[in-house]
Amino acid sequence: MEPESLGTIVPSGSALSKDPVPYDYIDCFQKAFKYSGRKITSVELGRAFFSAGPKWIERLFAIRNRIVKLFGLKVSESVIDRQHQIETFTFQPGEKLGLFRVFFKSENELIIGEDDKHLDFRVSLMVFPDTAAAGQVLTITTVVKFHNWFGRFYFLPVRPFHRLIVPAMLEGIVRKLSGN
Repeated sequence: MEPESLGTIVPSGSALSKDPVPYDYIDCFQKAFKYSGRKITSVELGRAFFSAGPKWIERLFAIRNRIVKLFGLKVSESVIDRQHQIETFTFQPGEKLGLFRVFFKSENELIIGEDDKHLDFRVSLMVFPDTAAAGQVLTITTVVKFHNWFGRFYFLPVRPFHRLIVPAMLEGIVRKLSGN
């Protein structure tokens, strides 16, 4: 089953839905999967997010970092042992892994993102039971708030890639969590 686009909504169960300031961009994708084991934690979601992406996404992110560094925007620091960093990261609010800071952590949701001079973004990773299929549903929601014209300009070329990257990440996370 392919990831399903939920369009431009923030799921009502997400902590993102409580933000009183409207977002300039929203997308949401979800995928149901079989998982009859114990309940998946938000820490497991985070670890899967950082370790389940296809290599082409890593290459795109490296190109992005080289380009945006010229404009003084935030970039990920290079890490020698990234897997060790992911395994030891506790995903507590305020902690940072690469470009992503942890903003919120609950039993079933993790919100990561960053604030920069041109825009702020948040990514919600949320899992909940799928009682109809005796499995789980993973939802990835991305929200962006632009600060200025440069934020809007920056996001123009990012947007089409983002709509390719998130479903690919969703597939990778589901594969990792379900053991496939």
